[in-house]
Amino acid sequence: MPNSTAGAAAFDENCDPNNPVVVKFEDIEAAAHRIAGTMVRTPLLKAHLGQAYGMEIYYKAEFFQPTGSFKERGVSNLLATLTEDQKKHGVISATTGNHGSAMCYHTLKANIPCHVVMPTNSSPMKIAKCKALLGNRVIIHGDDIMSAKLFALELAKEKKMLYVNGYDHIRVIEGQGTVGLEVVEQLSTVDAVLVPVGGGSLLAGIANAIKHLKPDTEIYGIETEKTCSMTESVRRDELTAVPYADSIADGLAVSLAGVNSFASIKGMVDKMVVVKEEWVMRAIMHLLEDEKIMVEGAGATAFAAIMAGMFENLKGKKVVCICSGGNMDSKVLSRAIERALGAEGRLVKFKVTVADRPGGAAELCALLTGIGVGIRDMLPDRTWVKSDVFSVQMKVVAEVTGMDQLKELTEVIKRNYKEYYFHEINAKTKSAPTRRGPCLAPNPVCMQK
Repeated sequence: MPNSTAGAAAFDENCDPNNPVVVKFEDIEAAAHRIAGTMVRTPLLKAHLGQAYGMEIYYKAEFFQPTGSFKERGVSNLLATLTEDQKKHGVISATTGNHGSAMCYHTLKANIPCHVVMPTNSSPMKIAKCKALLGNRVIIHGDDIMSAKLFALELAKEKKMLYVNGYDHIRVIEGQGTVGLEVVEQLSTVDAVLVPVGGGSLLAGIANAIKHLKPDTEIYGIETEKTCSMTESVRRDELTAVPYADSIADGLAVSLAGVNSFASIKGMVDKMVVVKEEWVMRAIMHLLEDEKIMVEGAGATAFAAIMAGMFENLKGKKVVCICSGGNMDSKVLSRAIERALGAEGRLVKFKVTVADRPGGAAELCALLTGIGVGIRDMLPDRTWVKSDVFSVQMKVVAEVTGMDQLKELTEVIKRNYKEYYFHEINAKTKSAPTRRGPCLAPNPVCMQK
């Protein structure tokens, strides 16, 4: 194994900042023929929620690929272009998950040697998925993707393997561009396409494919506030790194966009848009509840931007959201839904002081269930009650259907109890500190960047 401290000197000749390669439409077309039959031609699903946002919304369902993401397109195209010598020595890549799964799956099918380096902050589910395919050829190294990449580049030199940048190798970008070809074939009247962006290969490929076929179609790149290297790079007109941060959209979490990807989007992308992480969580929940599809954070960013009210200019138009993947860790999914419920006022936390006698808590439960409020959790606290020894403070987490039922709940508590406190809403006792209530606007400006 190489010494990771020497990795700073590693260099990827296929992603040279001094010699970027711009993807060509004819190469995307060639990639489509090359990978035909190895990929799922994913459906374009019409959204049920389109009317609510004044648009005709479609989802490009890349989560239907065998390993659950669009990454297979780029990997399959690259493997199909390897020389015999490259096939003999094999390939290696650094990844947080989806690219690694695609590498493992397709190299096994093609009987090509492969190593995958994953940082410790990768999703446990995605690590397990890769290890199930490659076993001990999956190496866990580094605290983030850049550390894993430096280690993988040095290991590539030692073993004479080809390093494959999962978001910047030109063959990968060509493969991702086949998503754009399919979108135009499936919806020739498309007005706009919203693409999640991490390193940028998906955006670069799709933008070049669609702009060649339908120049008037608007292309938007969508990032989260924690993964916005491409947005900063476009703003400054030079590749710009951002501090690495854990994100609900872990598939987009890179600190520096790709060299070739950045060069390839110039003049092809209408606008970069940054969405708050909270909206991504809400999008995950609504796609699951209302559309009956489960996507990971990266795959929900496009719809999240619509939910956040960032595309008023697309009202009345046909809009495609690229749902890039569906590999969501169950624990993260649970947390995301809980946060989304809280953000929409469907989970409410409050304290209320009730009589500390048999039936005191039962009366509170009866009041809540009487108006259809679900009780998630209820905990008595006698130690910190300041009024008297005959009272107990109940800490309650309740589930409501929305703001109307939340209002009904606060009114019921006000009528029946003297001491109460609702977190993050304006129902409180006189002695409680003043807190700003929730923004009730349908698309709160405070949630946007």
